Amino acid sequence: MRDNPVKKKLLKGQPVFGSFGWEFLVPGLPQIVKSCGAEFLLIDMEHAGTSYETLKEQAALCRGLDLVPMARVPANQYHYISRALDLGVMGIMAPMVGSAEEARHIVSCTRYPPEGRRGAAFGFASDDYIGGSVAEKIKLANERTLVMCLIETAEGIENVDKIAAVPGVDVLWLGHFDLTNFLGIPAQFDHPKYVKAIQKMAAAAKKHGKVLACATGDDQWSRDYWDKGFRLFAMGIDSMLLQGALKQGMATLNSLKASTRAKKK
Repeated sequence: MRDNPVKKKLLKGQPVFGSFGWEFLVPGLPQIVKSCGAEFLLIDMEHAGTSYETLKEQAALCRGLDLVPMARVPANQYHYISRALDLGVMGIMAPMVGSAEEARHIVSCTRYPPEGRRGAAFGFASDDYIGGSVAEKIKLANERTLVMCLIETAEGIENVDKIAAVPGVDVLWLGHFDLTNFLGIPAQFDHPKYVKAIQKMAAAAKKHGKVLACATGDDQWSRDYWDKGFRLFAMGIDSMLLQGALKQGMATLNSLKASTRAKKK
């Protein structure tokens, strides 16, 4: 079985960067993001409506690329989490985690007994269809699975210290848009309530040795959140990256058109 270099680096205090797969889950996506320097591909199932069949395909395409496949599941229920792991992802992002009890449940779904409640399925996608010691596979699977709790509600922020204290939770992932919505300040990322929430989240991560993570869409956001102590970043969402590049290119072409017209006058 493959190990998880992303989790190994994070546990050593090293930063890790990847990207979100959302709209364009095509055969070439893993190779494309890998060629840009990404270390993981995080596939969204919560908002994008990605099927498990597509998730399985994307996880398989990451094999041999030294690219770690991870998934944001649609809800924090056993059958969503365990199925994603059985299809070959090595990290689970759990949405809207609001309590330590919920965090413990999420962790238990990612671990085989006696540490958790994950059901047995060996010799399939999660272990690359190979044989070997089941006991060794269980040990490696438990060790390699990265558990990321999305902190994106007022309840999550209120309980973030208790969530961070749960063994097996590796990452506190900031859901910045949802958090502002639940705080009653939609998209106001400089509002004192939001700033205070980030400070509380960062303090919990530092206290309990967890990794701070977020998605980033531009260079300034990356710089700002790096300075706040964030070290796991998903750079962009595929559709937004395409829109941004296309918009910039179209603006250049339109400026050339306008310049040519002006010269003819």
